[in-house]
Amino acid sequence: MEYQYPIDYDWSTEETVDVIQFYECIEKAYEQKISKNELMEAYRRFKKVVPGKADEKKLTDEFEEISGYSAYLAIKKAKDSDDGEMISLSAGKK
Repeated sequence: MEYQYPIDYDWSTEETVDVIQFYECIEKAYEQKISKNELMEAYRRFKKVVPGKADEKKLTDEFEEISGYSAYLAIKKAKDSDDGEMISLSAGKK
């Protein structure tokens, strides 16, 4: 898909990469499969860059609006899954 990821231009290059990798993991959960561990590690790095709930919601809502992929649903499914389990939301795309 061709769209721009929601980012903050005040972030460092490393922070921007971490956030983009998180978005890519969400895409992977919908388009293929991703391990719970990989998704949750990307989420932990994302949360270091975006620690506030309001900022997280703003960014993930923007991402969902442009991509159709819900970070909330992907993270919820990962949290409800066993370690090492593969996460796939392909049937859940809006």
